[in-house]
Amino acid sequence: MRTKQNVFLLLLLLCCTSLSGLAQQISKEELLFLTPEWKGERFADGRPKVPDAILKRMKLVTLEEAWAVLKGENYKHNYDDGWMCINPDSVLVGRALTATFMPGRPDVQRVIDKKGHEQDGRIKSQNAWPIDMLVKGDVYVVDQFGAHEDGPTIGDNLGNSIFAKSGNGIVYDGAIRDIVGLKEIKSFTSFFRTYHPSHHLNNPDGDLNTTLVGINRPTRIGKAMVLPGDVVLGRDGGVIFIPPHLAEKVVKTSEIVRLRDMFGHERLRQQKYTPGQIDNRWSDEIEKDFSQWLNQHINKLPVPKEQVQEYLKTRTW
Repeated sequence: MRTKQNVFLLLLLLCCTSLSGLAQQISKEELLFLTPEWKGERFADGRPKVPDAILKRMKLVTLEEAWAVLKGENYKHNYDDGWMCINPDSVLVGRALTATFMPGRPDVQRVIDKKGHEQDGRIKSQNAWPIDMLVKGDVYVVDQFGAHEDGPTIGDNLGNSIFAKSGNGIVYDGAIRDIVGLKEIKSFTSFFRTYHPSHHLNNPDGDLNTTLVGINRPTRIGKAMVLPGDVVLGRDGGVIFIPPHLAEKVVKTSEIVRLRDMFGHERLRQQKYTPGQIDNRWSDEIEKDFSQWLNQHINKLPVPKEQVQEYLKTRTW
């Protein structure tokens, strides 16, 4: 009975924390509670900080490879597609900083504005608040509830600010504007739902279309649940959100698949093995050949040398 009471009190505390922190950054305690499987470095606010080296290696990971690892770990709601893209031939990788908007409501807008301006010293409009928190390596992930006409909160001005702070683009579940200007920002690889030339209106005493209700809180992007600090991998029209504690596993699995594919394709071109031998479980002879191939090409492979050496240590062939 005491255990049930403790659980109930904890849930009640979290609910109260969410309400009292409305539209503000999630508390460090709550974020630690939501991400207990991450054992690595964190930002001062508690957001998981997956190392830059892992993010760099993530650039070569395919959606299929990431999907397979997450599905194997029973993460089945971390992917969404159907996006429009800026720089569709590039890859977007970074740590998620989330923002959640809802349809505008004047009374809520007023109290959030008051709290932001008077208590937190925020002098800009709400749509700029999360952008001010971005740092290098972040990806701005926004639930804009699919808002279209009079919905865009991001145009080329904020786009330039986002890129200057993060060096990255966005995942934006809504419409953007100033698309020509956004396309002029080099490396602003971004995923968004629609385009519309209008802009959002945020005057609680006049026209009000959107209200910011959460910064760096769990949010929903399409069919995916996203937490602050998730690793964003966007490419080939789709976006997958990788829990921080699985990022290294995704990268390592991808690298092993990549190396085995390279070896297999080369041996097939040489006609040393048949497609049936390569497509099925490899024999000890092929595995031994693969280890020798790794050693011979270790300085020419698209995987860091130290990672190949680590992989070789685990092999018995």
